[in-house]
Amino acid sequence: MSNYTVPRRVVTGHTADGVSVVLSDAPVPVTREIPEDGVAFHEVWNTEGAPARITGVEPDEPTERPLAVPPPRHGTKIRVNEFAPGFLDEAGLQSPVHRTASIDYGIVLDGEITLILEDSEVTLRAGDIVVQRGTDHAWANRGTVTARVVFVLVDGEFEHDLAASLPGGLEGLMHGGPRD
Repeated sequence: MSNYTVPRRVVTGHTADGVSVVLSDAPVPVTREIPEDGVAFHEVWNTEGAPARITGVEPDEPTERPLAVPPPRHGTKIRVNEFAPGFLDEAGLQSPVHRTASIDYGIVLDGEITLILEDSEVTLRAGDIVVQRGTDHAWANRGTVTARVVFVLVDGEFEHDLAASLPGGLEGLMHGGPRD
């Protein structure tokens, strides 16, 4: 699948005197592929805890960690996913059906991607935005060009009554990577 476009990431910070500066300006440092699914994950940034700590210089690269779909506890994650066409399984899906305890904002940059829910589907095109609120879902690129989607994920917590109403409760939540 290696025909993806690695996004540029500009990270700002501060000098010891509090002056605003650019700390880095380069392609995102971490990209992970799942070639059998035709999916690439370009990890842009993560935060842990809320409120997010603002430091002068980030002590460690926040994306240097194992691939996990949901954000860190009380944290956020931003990534660009690329879904290549032609990688649908026998059920017509490109990703496994999954649910995370997070609010996910998906912004389609290029191509089109179909969001598959338990009772319906919706095809999203460049410029469309989806607000994914902890629902069981999957993705499928049924088009002919790569779909590029920015996802901003915010850690969430299911309301007790909603969690109790879900088939299987919260047992099936995804905590790791897409194929864990």
